[in-house]
Amino acid sequence: MNENFPTADILAIGAHPDDVELGIGGLIARLSAEGKRVAILDLTRGEMSSRGTPEERQLEAEEAAKILGLTARVNAGLPDGVLSNTPEQRKVIIPYIRQFRPKVVLTLMTPDRHPDHAATYHLAKEACFLSGLRRIETGHEPYRPETLFFFHPYLDMAPEPFAIMDISDYFSVKLESIAAHRSQFHNPDYKGASTYISSPEFWESIEHRARFWGRRIGVTYGEPLHADGPVALDSLPGL
Repeated sequence: MNENFPTADILAIGAHPDDVELGIGGLIARLSAEGKRVAILDLTRGEMSSRGTPEERQLEAEEAAKILGLTARVNAGLPDGVLSNTPEQRKVIIPYIRQFRPKVVLTLMTPDRHPDHAATYHLAKEACFLSGLRRIETGHEPYRPETLFFFHPYLDMAPEPFAIMDISDYFSVKLESIAAHRSQFHNPDYKGASTYISSPEFWESIEHRARFWGRRIGVTYGEPLHADGPVALDSLPGL
């Protein structure tokens, strides 16, 4: 990998070019608006999707990046549909982690109905750890992120989360960023095969889920985050 990227405070890793928007688009928009440097790493180009070409999806991802105010958005070019936690695929991801040097990584949670999502959980988690080992040579300084959080893009009955983030002021931005992926979601103007996520019912469910999680913390819209273990807090929430 010969590209050079700016450092980022937060790196969100998705399997496909719309995973991050679906799962935590509101949080990403909020963090960007608060002045944080946020980057997205899409692991594949989504070339196995029933709708949209890789070229279309690249343009859609770039549009969504502008809407979310990202510092950078890059694609690892791993094969769609066969993501797997292998040494070869981890070695592709590690240079991105070492260049972005994020304090926090946000990535997909398992279990999930899509095999690529479950694979990304293990792949990203292990790549973050191995990125700190000096004996793995990539031409970049070793680096290990401080904190990992996980999210589900569209699981209807997600397990109890570690935290729920208030995205009430940014839900409209989340929807706009998802709509930028016009080949994938409900869009009567796009002529393509009918899929689960292109149905009007799925589009309506995005708001239903955000309202459900928002109600859990007394706000209009929320997004849940998961953690694998204890997370260090600088202060008590609410103070």
